[in-house]
Amino acid sequence: MPRMLDVSDEVRAEIGDEEAARLLAGESAPGSYDCTSCRTPGDSEQERTSTVLFIGDETAVLAFAHATCLPSQVVQVTEEQLQGAVRSIGAVGGEPQQQPLPPQHTQQPPQAQQPSSLVPEQAVLGVTSGLVLIQNELHPALVVEPTAPVARPGTFGSGDDFLPLLIEQGFMPMTELAAVPPVLHGWSVLLAAGQLHAVLQPNPNGGRPVAWWRAHQPLQVTDGWRAAANKHQQVLMFSAPVGSIGRQPREDLMRDALDKAAANGKLVSAALPLAGI
Repeated sequence: MPRMLDVSDEVRAEIGDEEAARLLAGESAPGSYDCTSCRTPGDSEQERTSTVLFIGDETAVLAFAHATCLPSQVVQVTEEQLQGAVRSIGAVGGEPQQQPLPPQHTQQPPQAQQPSSLVPEQAVLGVTSGLVLIQNELHPALVVEPTAPVARPGTFGSGDDFLPLLIEQGFMPMTELAAVPPVLHGWSVLLAAGQLHAVLQPNPNGGRPVAWWRAHQPLQVTDGWRAAANKHQQVLMFSAPVGSIGRQPREDLMRDALDKAAANGKLVSAALPLAGI
């Protein structure tokens, strides 16, 4: 039976017209599946379903999601992250399909996979997830704070250009957390099988996005955080210079620290669409 599948042009370009036709005809697509976004059951015979192709260094995994949760797309990840996602998807009953990569993806991995363009080698980005209340509604948030001052690439000195560099990328300064920041198109938050993998930025050389920040190991998020992300289809990212926020053990303390950083002119933010869950 034909499936109600969405196969984007970029996914079709990777898997080929023949495989796309087999998917749409129902020959290689499952009827029922566990959504790689909300992790609840889906049925491609009864509801619109997105094909999401995760590409590692040597492996590609085709996963399925409710079209209301996630659009059909290609997402670049490391091989280690991809294998971890495969294990996680399998653990919750999903049925990812692995296939050899096309020749163009067996070359060197994409460049700029680490945030080296913004963060010097001695600085590490600390990322904390939590829920933030704005206008009486809970929003999923990531708080990013480096462990050391960030200099502009190619410069030397003790200055901190972390916020100016982000503002140049489109992040907005905040003086208070009174409203949801605008969406920063081209950037996104990558989650797979309920775990946080990376923050993606536009590729300066064109093509699919690359990682601005990548977790050494996928980070767990709470069920409430994931539910809010599914509801809003975006994540709020707040960034502050070193020493502005700190590692807060509770969400109320994190909110207090965010409010203080904003009042002191040391906070930028943006709403980033989801690249996958």
